[in-house]
Amino acid sequence: MNIRRNALGRGLDSLIPMGDVQTDGSSAINEIEVSLIHPNPDQPRSNFDAEALEELAASIRELGVIQPLSLRTTPDGTYQIIAGERRWRAARMAGLITVPAYVRTASDSEVTEMALIENIQREDLNAIEVALAFRKLIDTYNLTQDRLSERLGKKRATIANHLRLLKLPAEIQLGLRDRKIDMGHARALLAIDDTKMRLKIYNRILEQGLSVRRVEQLAQQIAKGETEKEPKASASTGNDAFQRQLSNYFPTPVKFSRNASGKGSITLRFDNDDQLQRLVELFERLK
Repeated sequence: MNIRRNALGRGLDSLIPMGDVQTDGSSAINEIEVSLIHPNPDQPRSNFDAEALEELAASIRELGVIQPLSLRTTPDGTYQIIAGERRWRAARMAGLITVPAYVRTASDSEVTEMALIENIQREDLNAIEVALAFRKLIDTYNLTQDRLSERLGKKRATIANHLRLLKLPAEIQLGLRDRKIDMGHARALLAIDDTKMRLKIYNRILEQGLSVRRVEQLAQQIAKGETEKEPKASASTGNDAFQRQLSNYFPTPVKFSRNASGKGSITLRFDNDDQLQRLVELFERLK
């Protein structure tokens, strides 16, 4: 039975006309030994979160692999993963002997295409992995951004914004890949032309936890050739010290705020009735 490849993405046949991908004999699900399966070296995902894999492995121990993998046979009699490497890794961690899979007949180029599209359409890659996947599709199949946008159902601006991330220094790309910064930070850093200054601001983001808005302000100042304007001192100066002092007296988290005129508030948070009761008892003693 022939299976059209547009199951993996909208209009893939018109994107890259390579003919049909077939299963071996039928579209039935096969039980394949985990030890006979190996990853696709062109898999676009490079990072597998260890904690998330543990959670998936725990689920697989309880319920099994719900969504079958997609595999292809290799000349040595083993199987290469087309889609589902994360499930395969978790299944190994869970101690499974076999996993359910569809076994397809596919060329190297078809496997690369399907792995890229499957991951992009699932939207679970990090921003750099998505950018690299877009670049590989464009370069491999000589596509324009407009054409790729049309066939993937993604906005052209989304594709362009991701591709621009590849212009960032490698250190910043790694930070984005590892989710030390987010897409908003990265786009703000792109507005800074000087590489050394980009890295300087990037390190400040990591050290000081700068917000996206603050990085955008810094980028605007740098573009105008202005010296950095530090935020004006506010009435919050010293608030942290007062908050720490108050925290010594109360058994629950304390939030202290004060404005320029000296007015403010003290907020005591409690998570349950027991904490509330302890606060009430404390106030009774003070009275």
